[in-house]
Amino acid sequence: MNIIDIAKTVLLIEADAIHGLINRLDDNFEKAIEIIYHSKGRVVVTGMGKSGLVGKKIAATLASTGTPAFFMHPAEASHGDLGMVTSDDVIVAISNSGETDEIIALIPFLKRFDVSLIAMTGNSASTLARAGNVNIDISVEEEACTLGVVPTASTTATLAMGDALAVALLKKRGFRQEDFARFHPRGSLGKKLFVRVKDLMHSGDLLPLIKPEASIADALIEISTKRLGVAVVTDADNTVLGIVTDGDVRRGIEKWGKSFFDRQISEVMSESPKLISEDELAAKALGIMEKHSITSLVVAGQDRRALGVVHLHDVLKQGIA
Repeated sequence: MNIIDIAKTVLLIEADAIHGLINRLDDNFEKAIEIIYHSKGRVVVTGMGKSGLVGKKIAATLASTGTPAFFMHPAEASHGDLGMVTSDDVIVAISNSGETDEIIALIPFLKRFDVSLIAMTGNSASTLARAGNVNIDISVEEEACTLGVVPTASTTATLAMGDALAVALLKKRGFRQEDFARFHPRGSLGKKLFVRVKDLMHSGDLLPLIKPEASIADALIEISTKRLGVAVVTDADNTVLGIVTDGDVRRGIEKWGKSFFDRQISEVMSESPKLISEDELAAKALGIMEKHSITSLVVAGQDRRALGVVHLHDVLKQGIA
């Protein structure tokens, strides 16, 4: 058997292992969801070896989808880490055999303090399965390892079952995209949903402002000094009247030559600049700029008074795309 055939065999065995879980989903899975959903505490996932590594991922997925969770190493648990567990918590204990010594050693403590125990095992007759409030069957027909002993298909099945738990809880809680973003403020989704125009706009002394009676030279100085490529034209009350861009200046010089500099801003400004509220998402600002092929938006209040300018580069720098 060549390398590609071996890889295909592994993937087929692991796919079959996950597919085999579907028909074994039963009341125990629903009971597990209800236990976690009604818990006043956290989900404490524990497992030894490869099961522990999978358990860490399951805990992380639960935590990021609205179910407070963390991983507890079973060996460390018996040496003090059980102090992190309260009677309001739920233990999800993972052991393919259901007889892992470090996991079994935790059972007396869990029973004494009436901590809910959800077992995830490949052996429904095991000590762990019998001790649990419920047992979720994660058994597989075979491992993908050619030796038949290395945890491969079994850990894949366990991981998939953990995802099933997390997503079922996510739906039951009515968890939204905005909630996910709240737990991922530095992720791309978090940035798209939480970064506002006011977080990125140039305002105050950094805002390029000129009056309509100003000269082209004044506009050039303001554009160059503030380095945003635009100058916002406002009246005495700071109401937005228009905008002048460095592109407008270049086109004006091409059209009128030196006489261009004798004109007033009111003659060359764009009178209908694109405006955006400071409370809008930065992602929306990006969409407007892309749609109209512009690099800056004037930020204004409902009274059209200038508040700032948001530039394309500032949005992209945040990783919003």
